Amino acid sequence: MTTDQPDPAKPILLFDSGVGGLTVLAELRKLLPSAPIIYAADNAGLPYGDKSEAQIAARVAGLLGRLTERLHPRLACIACNTASTIALDAVREVLEIPIVGTVPAIKPAAAMTRTGVIALIGTEATIRQGYVDRLEARFAADKTLLRLAAPELVDAGEARLRGEPVDQGAVVRAVDALRAMPGGTDIDTVVLACTHFPLLEPELAAAFGSDVQFVHGAEGIARRIASLTGGQAFRRDHEDIALFTSDGPALEAYRKGLASYGLTRIEKF
Repeated sequence: MTTDQPDPAKPILLFDSGVGGLTVLAELRKLLPSAPIIYAADNAGLPYGDKSEAQIAARVAGLLGRLTERLHPRLACIACNTASTIALDAVREVLEIPIVGTVPAIKPAAAMTRTGVIALIGTEATIRQGYVDRLEARFAADKTLLRLAAPELVDAGEARLRGEPVDQGAVVRAVDALRAMPGGTDIDTVVLACTHFPLLEPELAAAFGSDVQFVHGAEGIARRIASLTGGQAFRRDHEDIALFTSDGPALEAYRKGLASYGLTRIEKF
């Protein structure tokens, strides 16, 4: 095999702190249905949003280094806004495979908004990043960007995949907090800046109302992965795997939800 044509059985690796990156996997399946996938969730480190930049950078770089050494993926995707905005450059420096990151979809939101008022919902770590400041300055300088840290929604997204009821109160509290900000009543576009949050889009849409539209990066990330692997052959020799950094009885609750994304094996990494 040449470097341009990797072994067709080499997987694409998707990495997230939890199950939010499955929203990226769903879009990737549409474009590359035959691609072998390994999904890695750092549930032992969840949530990332309340950790320091140094903690996140060290953890993500270390885990992805070990994962690529063991699994030999053709490409890795950091399907997590928090991890990407903090650790993407560091990971690219140490790994010799293509790395695709996830960044808040401020650019498309700025093009979509009619009122000029955009809400950005993410983790505490994501919304404070200079990376987000730069995206705002570049693409939404003439808009109003209202940022909200909503860690409760990460928990709600995890609960959704376990088949548990979504905490409607957490959704309402997030929406009420945004509406209460100066200009919040004019929000017409919401950036879901955490890959967990599209799992909650029906609840968020009901709470915001029908005049609000949502945008996130999953489709664009999938297109980028498809572009970087263009012309490569795929062969699935084994069932696709979900890896977790912590095991225990709680993992069984995810089995049905993971299977709906084509991940029929669960293992501890």
